[in-house]
Amino acid sequence: MPVDLKSLIRTIPDYPKPGIMFRDITTLIENPYGFREAIERSASFHRGMGITHVAGIEARGFIFGAAVAISLGVGFVPIRKRGKLPGETIGQNYALEYGVDTIEMHADAVDKGDHVLLVDDLIATGGTAIAAVQLLRRTGAEISHSSFVIDLPELGGADKLRALDVDVHTLVSFEGH
Repeated sequence: MPVDLKSLIRTIPDYPKPGIMFRDITTLIENPYGFREAIERSASFHRGMGITHVAGIEARGFIFGAAVAISLGVGFVPIRKRGKLPGETIGQNYALEYGVDTIEMHADAVDKGDHVLLVDDLIATGGTAIAAVQLLRRTGAEISHSSFVIDLPELGGADKLRALDVDVHTLVSFEGH
């Protein structure tokens, strides 16, 4: 019997600031059946698509991305905040509400022709995911698929990824912020 993943995701009102409904996946990953179900649904959807690597966005994307990579039998590529990776890196800037931030990956993590699945826990406005797609594409890798546990459709991030020719697969949606 399938697990109701949405029921395992806790909502915390007014976090991190008033008016925000924070969707907390820690309650999902604490449940062994829910966590397994989330990983298997994502991996099953992408099995047979020629995925060679899974890239996960720091930090919660590491949890889901690494597990999906194991399930698919492919390598995992961490996309991290600037200055967190040793060795040669390449970076991509992206806009924040008040400023700019940078994500990085190892310069030799993927090559031209690799097929990368981008994974994170949640797609909201899409800023970090779009930067990750741009970063991965600069290596010559193909990035046409993404997977998120949660979509916040009102914030438009999934639509922005689709506009970049990236298929967006999500497990649950929540209305509102």
